[in-house]
Amino acid sequence: MAEKPASVLMLSLGGTIAMTTGNGAGGAVPTLTAEELIAAVPGLADTGISVEVQAFRQLPGASLGFDDLTELATLICDSTASGAVDGVVISQDTDTIEETAYLLDLLHRGSAPIVVTGAMRNPTLAGADGPANILAAICTAASRTSHGLGALVVFADEIHAAQAVRKTHSTSGATFQSPNTGPLGHVVEGMPRLLSRPPHRLTVPLKMVTRAARVGLYTATLGDDGTLLAGAADLDGLVVAGFGVGHVPQRLVEKLATLAARIPLVLTSRTGAGPVLKSTYAFPGSEGDLQQRGPIGAGFLDPYKARILLHTLLAAGADRATIVAAFAAAGGTGDAVRWPWPILDPQPEMLHA
Repeated sequence: MAEKPASVLMLSLGGTIAMTTGNGAGGAVPTLTAEELIAAVPGLADTGISVEVQAFRQLPGASLGFDDLTELATLICDSTASGAVDGVVISQDTDTIEETAYLLDLLHRGSAPIVVTGAMRNPTLAGADGPANILAAICTAASRTSHGLGALVVFADEIHAAQAVRKTHSTSGATFQSPNTGPLGHVVEGMPRLLSRPPHRLTVPLKMVTRAARVGLYTATLGDDGTLLAGAADLDGLVVAGFGVGHVPQRLVEKLATLAARIPLVLTSRTGAGPVLKSTYAFPGSEGDLQQRGPIGAGFLDPYKARILLHTLLAAGADRATIVAAFAAAGGTGDAVRWPWPILDPQPEMLHA
């Protein structure tokens, strides 16, 4: 009996990959449908992969919100639960890919991979990269090699873990990098080739994410007097991007300590790579001083990923103890067994046969 061809569901959210010009707007805007995106991919028919396409949103990445992505996660859960599709591809604007991918990774407990991709050059420009990225994403989503990995970002033939990837350049086609880990692998001749696999997957039960949460992000700067923290007391949570390993100006210490006594306050590094430390420095405003006053260290999570995690935890009704345990596990500086929910094995099912 012939093996059933791999099946992929592709969901389009809009973005540069779906943008064209010439409609009088003076610049590129999202106009292409999911069907039109697929039709522009050379070599797709030769893969033998069955692709179902659906337009989910037609928005720039900057206009997507948590409600959009929670609805998207629910659709993916429903679509993959029966095993009818082998993987899911999300095409969207690159501005928020790193945040979309991590949120979907946190909310997806299925083994079918979610592969997020986009384009840095829209289809009207020379060297448009959308078709190649879509093809690589579909091939990755369809492969059994990718099963169990949760959400991935595939861009320029590199495969990145959602928790580690960042957009690092405003215009370069090689913008997506994973500073702390490097890519998981590459797409070579239409096949995903993994060089490593994460040791585990950490997820939050989607059915628990029912509350509205307002989580801010504050970046410490030279000479900062904390004036912009004035409205932070009205938030449900706050992420602070400190200098280096987690330092802030001394004059911010009392304000942050007061906030940390009222709401979950997470300390990250604004550098985008490397961990927040715990006790190397002890001067006022250092990471050691701050974490004795209530802020929660984010470990290796960058400010944007930390905000996604904190928002998800608060939306799931997590208390402070749960949040502390979750960041110790997700940040890579604590024991993963402290994660509040069951931990998933990222190995594909075929490796256990």
